[in-house]
Amino acid sequence: MVAPPRLAPAADPAAALGGRVGASRTQPRAAAGPILLQPGSQPRAAAWLSPGVTLVPGCCFLRRCLAIPPAAVLCQENPSVGECDFWLRCYLEDGASKGAWLNRSSIIFAGSDKWSVDPRVSIATANRREYSLQIQDVDVTDDGPYTCSVQTQHTPRTMQVHLTVQVSPKIFRISSDIIVNEGSNVTLVCLATGKPEPSISWRHISPSAKPFESGQYLDIYGITRDQAGEYECSAENDVSVPDVKKVKVTVNFAPTIQELKSSGVMLGGNGLIRCEGAGVPAPVFEWYRGERKLINGQQGITIKNYSTRSLLTVTNVTEEHFGNYTCVAANKLGTTNASLPLNPPSTAQYGITGDAEVLFSCWYLVLTLSSLTSIFYLKNIILH
Repeated sequence: MVAPPRLAPAADPAAALGGRVGASRTQPRAAAGPILLQPGSQPRAAAWLSPGVTLVPGCCFLRRCLAIPPAAVLCQENPSVGECDFWLRCYLEDGASKGAWLNRSSIIFAGSDKWSVDPRVSIATANRREYSLQIQDVDVTDDGPYTCSVQTQHTPRTMQVHLTVQVSPKIFRISSDIIVNEGSNVTLVCLATGKPEPSISWRHISPSAKPFESGQYLDIYGITRDQAGEYECSAENDVSVPDVKKVKVTVNFAPTIQELKSSGVMLGGNGLIRCEGAGVPAPVFEWYRGERKLINGQQGITIKNYSTRSLLTVTNVTEEHFGNYTCVAANKLGTTNASLPLNPPSTAQYGITGDAEVLFSCWYLVLTLSSLTSIFYLKNIILH
C-alpha cells in the first residue's frame, strides 16, 4: 500500500475553506483535501489518464501523483500497482471534537467506531486533527455523496463531497462471426459498459468502407458480396482508450466465371485452358469436351483446381484433343459454365502461299500472250 502524500498544513483551516463554517471560535471546520471545498460548492475535477477510474474530488495515491493548479489533482495509474486507494480529507480544528462519516444516509464511522462492514474503508489519522476517510481499491459502487459531520459543543457541522467514479469502456457483448447468403438482412450487436456511458460506433474494414456508423445495432439490408469482411465495433467515453472488438461477416453467393481463355495449340505440343471463377463457398470446377466429362490424368489431360481458378493442360496434342471445352463451376447456391473451342493450327499461311502462285501464273500467261501478239504484229509489218 502506498502511503498518501503529506499535505502542507494550512495556517488557518477556515481560510482554506474560503470562510467560516460556524459562529463559535471553538467550532471545528472541515476540509476535503487535497482538493479543498466550501460547503455547498461544486467539487473540482480530477482526471484519470489511463485505463481505470476518475475520482472527483481527490486523488488516487499511486506511485505517480501530480498537483495541477489551482486545485485539481491528476493521477496516472501504475499498472504494477493494480489498485487505487482514495482519501476524502476532513480535519477537526481543535482535535477534540467528534467526527463521523456517512455515505448517503448510512453511517460509515462514528468517531473511531466503525459501522460499515466494508473492509476497504478506514479512518486515516496522521495527526490529532485529521479525520479523513480512506477507501481502498475504489470501484464504481463507491460512487456517491460522502458527508463529514463534526459534533461541536453547540451544533453539528457538516461538509459533503460527491465522489464520481468514471469507468473505462468495456465491450461485454458483440455478435459472433456469421455466414449469410447474398441479399439477406443482417443485424450486428455491440454492447458496452462504462461511466459515462460509452458511445458505440461501427466501421467496415475495407478499402471502400463507409464512414463510422453509430449505435449499438448495425443494420445491413440486402447485403452484397462487397459488404463481406470484418466489422469493427468501438466503445469510447473519453476516460481511456476505446475498447475495440471485431466480427467477421461471410457472404455466400453463387459462382460466376469471369474469364475462359487458351494458349496457342500445336500438334505434338502442349495446350493450356484457364478458367477464372468466383463464389462463396469456393466453387468446385469440372471440365467437359463435348458431352464427355474429362478426368484428371486420363488421355493426356491434367486438371489443377484452386479456390478461384481451374487449369486444364493437354500434353502431346493430337487431333483427338480438338473440340469444344466447357468449364463448369458449382457451389451450394448455383452452377454456371462457359465454353471455348480448341481448334487445330490455322491453315491461313498455306492459303496465302497458294494465292501468290496462282497470281504469278496469271502474270506469266499474260506476258506470254503479249509476246505472241508482238511477234504476230512484227511479222505482218515485214510482209507488207
